[in-house]
Amino acid sequence: MPLTSETVKKNILIVDDSAFEQRMLTELLSEQPYRFSVAFNGYQGYQLALATHPDLILLDVRMPEMDGYTACRLLKANPETEPIPVIFLSGADAAKERVMGLQVGAVDYIAKPFTPEELAARIHIHLGLMRRNNTVPASGMEPSDRQQHPDLVFVNAVKQLILDNLGDLPNLSEIARSVGTYREKLTLMFREQTGMTVFAFIREARIARGVDLLQQTDIDVQDIALLIGFHNAGNFATAFRERMGMTPSAYRQRLQEQASAPH
Repeated sequence: MPLTSETVKKNILIVDDSAFEQRMLTELLSEQPYRFSVAFNGYQGYQLALATHPDLILLDVRMPEMDGYTACRLLKANPETEPIPVIFLSGADAAKERVMGLQVGAVDYIAKPFTPEELAARIHIHLGLMRRNNTVPASGMEPSDRQQHPDLVFVNAVKQLILDNLGDLPNLSEIARSVGTYREKLTLMFREQTGMTVFAFIREARIARGVDLLQQTDIDVQDIALLIGFHNAGNFATAFRERMGMTPSAYRQRLQEQASAPH
């Protein structure tokens, strides 16, 4: 049965490469007072969300051209679409998959198979939370103030992709494809929007993550090197010394001496 009149005219965007899955979702929710629009891949879903500003997005994970995780990164990197709640619907139910969905910005992750009642309830909950959050603008910005240069959206999405995968980064061509562009264009956009190359950003991000791990954990330097994407501790030490003026081991030793020094 329909939930409440508060959900009348809410638009749900379904992003799934399967027409069968799209029909199934619309049929499962047919008793609810929603309007539906559909897209067949992540990039098409992102463009449709930008054009229509749906109230909520149901997003598949495994899709050609652009997967759901990357589409969610684009949605969350653009101030115009960032507030739209995203719910992942996927047959991939591993803990790693669910955690990744939440890390890239989704409000929920529902594993298939699910019941119509569960899906309808979760949609209703997140639409209610969205409505409550919108009663007072978080930043005081008007819609026109939220517009962002299209290239910067892609750059911010790439930055987040890099930060989420420092230990096992795809090559630059694959990174570019993951946000719907190609290597040469991404290289140009990244330099124009940040003043640095993609590789320079990766190097800085790895060193920054290394500093955090050295400060906050007791993980061995060799293991830190592997965690942040260096092939071995020697490469990590060289890059770290160039940036920080000392090796990772010396940096950690200094931290320990400072912590034990009398105040």
